[in-house]
Amino acid sequence: MLKSVKPDPSLDTVPKLFHAQVKRFRDRVAMRDKVLGVWKEISWSQYGENVRVAGTGLVALGIKKGQCVSILSQNNPEWLYCDIAIQCIGAITVGIYPTNSAEEVSYITNHSESRIFFVEDEEQLDKVLLTRKELPMLEKVIVYDMEGLRNFKDPMVMSFDDFMAIGKKEAERDPGGFDDLWPQVKPEDIALIVYTSGTTGSPKGAMLSHRNVIWTNQALGESNPIYETDEMLSFLPLCHIAERDMTVFSSLTYGQVVNFAENLETVPEDIREISPHVFFAVPRIWEKFYSNIILRMQDSTWLEKKGFDWAIKVGKEASIYRLDHKHPSMFLKIKYALAHFLVFRNLKHSLGLERGRFVFSGGAPISPDILKFFHAIGIPIREVYGQTEDTGPTTIHQGEDIKLETVGKPIPGIEVKIADDGEILVKGPNVFQGYYKDPKLTKEYIVDGWLHSGDVGRFDDEGNLLITDRKKDIIITAGGKNITPQYIENKFKFSPYINDAVVIGDGKKYLTALIMIDDENVTQYAQDQRIPFTTYKSLCHNEEIIELIQKEVNKVNKTLAQVETIKKFQLIDIKLTTDDSELTATMKLKRKYVGERFNDLIDGMYK
Repeated sequence: MLKSVKPDPSLDTVPKLFHAQVKRFRDRVAMRDKVLGVWKEISWSQYGENVRVAGTGLVALGIKKGQCVSILSQNNPEWLYCDIAIQCIGAITVGIYPTNSAEEVSYITNHSESRIFFVEDEEQLDKVLLTRKELPMLEKVIVYDMEGLRNFKDPMVMSFDDFMAIGKKEAERDPGGFDDLWPQVKPEDIALIVYTSGTTGSPKGAMLSHRNVIWTNQALGESNPIYETDEMLSFLPLCHIAERDMTVFSSLTYGQVVNFAENLETVPEDIREISPHVFFAVPRIWEKFYSNIILRMQDSTWLEKKGFDWAIKVGKEASIYRLDHKHPSMFLKIKYALAHFLVFRNLKHSLGLERGRFVFSGGAPISPDILKFFHAIGIPIREVYGQTEDTGPTTIHQGEDIKLETVGKPIPGIEVKIADDGEILVKGPNVFQGYYKDPKLTKEYIVDGWLHSGDVGRFDDEGNLLITDRKKDIIITAGGKNITPQYIENKFKFSPYINDAVVIGDGKKYLTALIMIDDENVTQYAQDQRIPFTTYKSLCHNEEIIELIQKEVNKVNKTLAQVETIKKFQLIDIKLTTDDSELTATMKLKRKYVGERFNDLIDGMYK
């Protein structure tokens, strides 16, 4: 039986909400952590005790209300202990992407004036120590995993175990000290600062209050129910507001069990083991799931291919009825039941999403064709739209109201309107408190209470929001035609052989594209076709691979208006990772940096 937790309006800060749920759930499982292949359960009572000890330890180290504490780690229980502990003593959590460079880590640490820094392991510790001369405010670095550091001695560095020992000792000396602090936190206090990826300069610190995060997650649950019996998998970076909402604040609000993936490589296996009810992923994850299914079918027998194609055709036909809230014929119902029994049931089980109920995509636009495929096989992916500056979600597909190629309707309590120039404006309790140390920039983004999103869009006749593109990314060709590159780029990402693309053409006579291949799938294709190559670069320059991608470009061009077609393309022959400035932590190509780094390739397409 599904059990929901009705939000209590008196629980208006993270500390109040956390302690209420610890008291309510007690010995019930709060989270599981997979270590060496084994799932370790952690109860709400243990969760509460670890937060109490960590909070007391921070106070013992001199952290006071309003000061910042940074966390640099992959997802794990310690991340949550420290995050909640920081907020319980009135301090501010600053999450940093594990993929950030030492220079970026140094900038954020300095800008936030963090005095205490939690890091995951030796690799992340090195980033801090490399630039410590530039960090005059930093006093202590606390390491979760000391593997490789057993004999390492540094007065600035201590293990998490030693830190917790300090907290326990202080808690024994002053048992009520921690409980005197957390009730003093106010809804308007800043709970966290989320630093954006900084595609247009240095990262900007968006300040989110306790009211922002509490209200937003309660409203999210109103749009789509979340139950305390739900399971979810945490694997995307916790410093990203979307994952923070789901792993930390939504679990505090509704009580679902959080399962931490062992590492990024084990995520597919972990999903199958958990079979989550609630699952959030960025488009690249969904694209990869789709590509794996399509390529797996290419290696199947003739009969299996025919059966798969038939089932997908039936699934798409049935999903059209379902999305239009119409009843299919009895004959179609029978065909769909057969398709589910023969194909879809096994597909969903292989993905680990047979129990998926609240399954959604966000963080970047996703190809409508990808969504149509998953809806056809019975995985009802919803799109959510928002940004860091409005605490994550602005609009979402709600309940049974799912209209593909839109991002749904505004979440209850949020106002959205379209400015005269097409920009999407947002107002509501979810809008952030401004940029840290930058009131001038804050005034540029928040005008008369309206957050200027930087995105361009429109509403359809049913009140669903359609995102056209980023305002600054719209291309105006030499012929004066306005082109939305995002629309074209999403079509490319439907190909199993294309990871991402950047469409070029501002002020030019025709459009071109820089394309990043899907390394794994193209490599497999090359091996199957016995195409010789030695390196990633040689693979990208192979004529047969270029011909393969040309066929994919031709398929996309057939679906576009003449002015939108891609006349030339070049493959990015450097394997980019999230460590590179050209790729965000959510695996999106950064148009500005790609254009700068590969300017010669772009020029070559216009000569």
